[in-house]
Amino acid sequence: MIILVTGASSGIGYESAILLAQKGHKVYGAARRMDRMEPLKQYGIVPVSLDVTSEESMQACVSGILAEEGRIDVLVNNAGYGYFGAIENVRMEEARRQLEVNVFGLARLTQLVLPSMREHRFGRIVNVGSVAGRTVLPFGGWYHVSKYSVEALSDALRMELKPFGIDVSLIEPGGISTDWGIIAADNLEQCSAGTPYSVPAAREARWMRLAYGGRYLARPACVSRAIGKAATARRPRHRYHPGTGARLLLGLHAILPARWWDALMRLVLTSL
Repeated sequence: MIILVTGASSGIGYESAILLAQKGHKVYGAARRMDRMEPLKQYGIVPVSLDVTSEESMQACVSGILAEEGRIDVLVNNAGYGYFGAIENVRMEEARRQLEVNVFGLARLTQLVLPSMREHRFGRIVNVGSVAGRTVLPFGGWYHVSKYSVEALSDALRMELKPFGIDVSLIEPGGISTDWGIIAADNLEQCSAGTPYSVPAAREARWMRLAYGGRYLARPACVSRAIGKAATARRPRHRYHPGTGARLLLGLHAILPARWWDALMRLVLTSL
């Protein structure tokens, strides 16, 4: 199969591109940082430049692959990032950029690959969401908004595209050991410095650094394996839950009253 993986310059996207290539598929790894994808060439992966906030870049990426291969069988929408800060503090331009990358870029790239998939009566859309699309931490508001949106988009796409032979799967990882949490913690402290939220924000940032800098979380490979299953299984599942604590968090959130959930989050974040 011909597979396009976004956000392939590091972490989950990088690992997923390698895993899919090793399974014998033709993989295009896409990201802004082309230099970071040079090592992928040894696995037969083709690096392509992609900025999911640029219409021109997305069109050039998809049209280039279609010109070369004639089809794109699988799109793995993995590109994304997390910007943390109190709703009151986060600048609206930063909030818009969060949604532009995590939601609108994903949606537009999906639009661009669908005509080819429909023509061939086959396709797979694999969206990398998060348990953050169904649970909420304080100071993660705009990130959670973006991931909740990916949930809705994925559900709508799954129903709309099934008649055309196109399957849609959503990956909802729990805690994964990448630099995502460290970057988000840094952003949180910078955004909160000198504001009424500085003390609790610093506490949460400390908690995030402890979690993401230690050995408590799962490795990116567990998410890559889930992506591999969603991309290649004969009947892919609608949702996959890899990573530390994913099922536990979703289960607790489903059964606990909102008051209890809020209290649990305060307890966790004040325990350091």
